[in-house]
Amino acid sequence: MGTIYIDADACSVKKETYKVAFRYEWPVRVVANQYIQTPLSTQIVCITVGKGADVADDWIADRAEKGDVVVTNDIPLADRCLKKGARVVGQKGREFTEDSIGDALAGRALSQNLREIGVMTGGPGPMAAADKSRFLSQLDTMLVALGGKDAAG
Repeated sequence: MGTIYIDADACSVKKETYKVAFRYEWPVRVVANQYIQTPLSTQIVCITVGKGADVADDWIADRAEKGDVVVTNDIPLADRCLKKGARVVGQKGREFTEDSIGDALAGRALSQNLREIGVMTGGPGPMAAADKSRFLSQLDTMLVALGGKDAAG
């Protein structure tokens, strides 16, 4: 059994992650630049890192390895974790894979270039109930695939 790492500063599915983690008895590390309230459980630990754009990302990328799951929408962090063998899921339930990360990185670079020349590209749409449901299902599937404890005990 691995660890679930949450890139938590802008994560909207922390509660959903805790729910699945409790079901399968997976440890969770909630990594952020500031303290984040977590359930009272030795299974879930908030890691407060220093201020800075990539400090939390670096902390996660340094520790994630094969058998772990990383919850993030940060595409460069997803790429770094995939290269170390971790599985990565975005907040809307999209799994980043070796096959999809190249397109995601290219799309991110294109959007960044368009913003730099003044073209408004917009951001991701708001979270919907279907997104949270898709996330729950994908995280559940990942933990089962990685040998998570059977829900029945």
